[in-house]
Amino acid sequence: MTILNQHHTNSKRFCIQCRNCGNENIYDQPTLACAKCNHQWQEATYDYYHAAQAWQQSLHNRRTSLWRYHELLPLKNLRHTVSMGEGWTPLIKAENLGLMLGHSNIYIKDERQGPTGSFKDRQAAVAVSAMREAGIREAVVASTGNVAIAYSAYCARAGIKLWVFVTSSVPQEKMREAAIYGSEVIKVAGTYDETKQVAAEFAASKNLFLDRGIKAMAAKEAMKTLAFEISEQLGRLQTGLDPYTVYPPTTNWASPDWYLQAVSGGMGPVGVIKGFEELQSMGLINKIPKLGCLQAAGCAPMVHSFKAGLDQAENVFDPDTQITTLATGVPGQAYTVLKNTIDRYGGTMEAVTDSEAFRALKVVAQMDGISIEPATAVTFAGLIKLVRQRVIQPNEMVVINCSGHTFPVEKHILGDQFARDMVLNDESENAKQENRLVTAIEKLDDRVKRIAIVEDNPHAARLIRRILQSQGEYFISEATNGRDALDMMQKNPPHLVILDLMMPEVDGFQVVNQMKNSPLLREIPIIVITAKELSPIEKQQLSGKIKKLLPKGNFMDADLMSDIEQVLG
Repeated sequence: MTILNQHHTNSKRFCIQCRNCGNENIYDQPTLACAKCNHQWQEATYDYYHAAQAWQQSLHNRRTSLWRYHELLPLKNLRHTVSMGEGWTPLIKAENLGLMLGHSNIYIKDERQGPTGSFKDRQAAVAVSAMREAGIREAVVASTGNVAIAYSAYCARAGIKLWVFVTSSVPQEKMREAAIYGSEVIKVAGTYDETKQVAAEFAASKNLFLDRGIKAMAAKEAMKTLAFEISEQLGRLQTGLDPYTVYPPTTNWASPDWYLQAVSGGMGPVGVIKGFEELQSMGLINKIPKLGCLQAAGCAPMVHSFKAGLDQAENVFDPDTQITTLATGVPGQAYTVLKNTIDRYGGTMEAVTDSEAFRALKVVAQMDGISIEPATAVTFAGLIKLVRQRVIQPNEMVVINCSGHTFPVEKHILGDQFARDMVLNDESENAKQENRLVTAIEKLDDRVKRIAIVEDNPHAARLIRRILQSQGEYFISEATNGRDALDMMQKNPPHLVILDLMMPEVDGFQVVNQMKNSPLLREIPIIVITAKELSPIEKQQLSGKIKKLLPKGNFMDADLMSDIEQVLG
């Protein structure tokens, strides 16, 4: 029996506190507002000393789900838990993207692995469990997509009828997925903020429970578990342990330097920072990470207000973005909370365009094999922007909230021509099948440009090769030193050479000189990619002999491909 099951029959007490006036009471049932000042933003507080003791003694024996941290979750009795294995998602190092950006400490918290594919599964698990404990049988929620799906799944499991109000711009695929769980899906022809108002009026008219999102307690509390998992997993990584197993007991916790997330209403980062604060108060970590909040430029009330130095957000009433899940133009008190957080711990708010987000979506998929939804692409585009602006320093550890899949937007990103047809030749019945297949493959493999990569660092060579593979159709040959590269080129001259300078035996400078002295190789264009800071003399050595010089760790795939296209014509 796990420790979690042993506590199923035990009830715990925790308090609910008004963020406005500080009034605190022992939690009994969900309430709409503070009894003292009628403010609707509520926080949960716990016995942190007891929680720290319990985690030290038994956390390593608990199953890997968000409920392993149940002492700090707003459920009185765990027998009311509604769970489908949510939480404890992988923490993945962004190998190729990190190489591209010259940043070796980028980690992806892969929330796509949740039961319905987004970090909203955490919210749904805790919020629906709290509904079940309160005896709620019918509820209303407003959503831009992922909340609708997650709540629909968990309410189906809990036996709660759910009314989902969504904007008409939500992809049909997401609406259908919510409906298949049995939810009543209501499509509102208006903005998300208008949709929330309609949902609230409907709930009031029918006397139904309304999930109030960030203002309520359970949803924010669920997001804390991201901070708990990140710190536990990073602690294991720093001590050389597998971050995904639960043995031996955790003796080290660690927080990153930055936590990045795209924000709409702001509940995610509000809850995550609360989680880090609780870990610090328990003595498990020694710092709170800086917070990076990213928004789509077409609906960025938080970013605009932050850059203007405002304490309260100026609303956006006409969102202009295709990324509908982030189209919240009225952030309310969430902005003030997040701004105060950044003022206290450091960080920033930044906006990216839709085109920058869609570009980042393709880069992450093609470089590190991770398919994401547009809202998460905003986060990655923001990462790229902040790294290039040196707001995020190369030595800082960054964790990115990665949520959702691309399926609703793949056609928009790729267009219709994302695959090519293969037609087998119509030969006589006696023709061999393998001959027909070889002929078809020869026609399919119509690449005509040969590119040589000369690079002794296998990680850098892999990155360049991956960029070429994902962006163009080329024959690629590789050499790890200058001598082998020259031999390779003499036997089969390429159309282009991508060259490192610092190599053993024969370095890049010597390769350039020998190529220019060879009648066979002198006309082959050269692009140099190097981490070396060139002196004036070294720059003079290369002058007139190479087509382009790119710094390692400070170029994107589009930069390299643009140069290649210019060189090859």
